[in-house]
Amino acid sequence: MSHQIFDELLKRYVTDEGLVDYRGFITDSVQLTEYIDLLSNNAPNDSNWSEDDQIAYWINLYNAATIDLVLQYYPVASIKDIGSSIQVPFVNTPWDIQFIEIAGERYDLNNIEHNILRKKWVEPRIHFAINCASLSCPKLRREAYEGELLQRQLDEQAREFVNDDFRNDITTTGASLSKLFDWFEGDFRKKMPLRAFINQYSEVKISEEVEISYKEYNWKLNDVN
Repeated sequence: MSHQIFDELLKRYVTDEGLVDYRGFITDSVQLTEYIDLLSNNAPNDSNWSEDDQIAYWINLYNAATIDLVLQYYPVASIKDIGSSIQVPFVNTPWDIQFIEIAGERYDLNNIEHNILRKKWVEPRIHFAINCASLSCPKLRREAYEGELLQRQLDEQAREFVNDDFRNDITTTGASLSKLFDWFEGDFRKKMPLRAFINQYSEVKISEEVEISYKEYNWKLNDVN
């Protein structure tokens, strides 16, 4: 299926720094809704979708739905503020809101991240592609993910994230890493030891002697305004 609508929106409303023009997205909310409806009516399957096409689909859905969720409550200082304003039983965070409908079933963002992307595929680079609308998250890519481009896109996301000194401060004497590497260390270890994984992409290599610590996560909205 085509991700062209989302691709055009991302190019229009996301900066090179990964900041999002949410006010701009509001003006094109009809297009965003059209794209999410397209995803809703074209759920992937194992029989005639490649693995990379499926992963691209779910990453794009996560990112588009996150933007859509923020727009429903905008302006907010943080996506986490949305959770505190929800008056629905058993819904404590924005990631628990079941507002996404795919093939007649309702999903929340946690379903997509933890029960589909993380559970179905051993692909830790997914963590550099999905965006939680916060400053410490990996940058929202200024193009949609495509199955035929996915491996290159994920590699580029991993390399940029690891070497971004706002998110990871890596030197020859110490490494202060994103909390993503702490929270999801098990996902990275399914491929290889964490240091080895980071060293695939880091311009400065982390030796076994270097102590690793983790940065405080900044949940401020990744808003251009």
